[in-house]
Amino acid sequence: MQLVVARIGRAHGIKGEVTVEVRTDEPELRLGPGAVLTTDPAANGPLTIEAGRVHSGRLLLRFEGVRDRTAAEALRNTLLIADVDPAELPEDPEEFYDHQLIDLDVVLADGTEIGRITEISHLPSQDLFIVERPDGSEVMIPFVEEIVTEIDLEGQRAVITPPPGLIDDSQAVVASARDDEAAEQENEA
Repeated sequence: MQLVVARIGRAHGIKGEVTVEVRTDEPELRLGPGAVLTTDPAANGPLTIEAGRVHSGRLLLRFEGVRDRTAAEALRNTLLIADVDPAELPEDPEEFYDHQLIDLDVVLADGTEIGRITEISHLPSQDLFIVERPDGSEVMIPFVEEIVTEIDLEGQRAVITPPPGLIDDSQAVVASARDDEAAEQENEA
């Protein structure tokens, strides 16, 4: 099975290093020196990691055969893909690979069906489940502990406790500073 583990960003310096957006919880395992990664687009690879280091909080990689800024810049936006045994699981029991989560049923704690996970969107601040509802509409659910309370791989389901308005817009509570000020002014009058 193939997993996207990083996306190449811009070139760093003049010796062929690139910044990478890490998309794995195990960068030391997947992005270490000697790792051979396939790429998307395929014409840019395969790439073998020669060296890596952290600089100002960002991972920098250098690949065999990429020796200057021009060659490094040509790799920008390339996805790095690792071959992984489908039976392999992350070391931490609270971590999951995307392929484990895709197609899980999403239900409320009381068993009410919400939909099925069709995609995982990896954002800088958090991951999102893209859930297809039975009517064909989609809802985005933040993959955070406060909302996704259980991942049951054997039962093929994700249990959620969404805040009001996340699933049903009619339950949304709109709060703003203006509303608070208006309420205070009415109470003072």
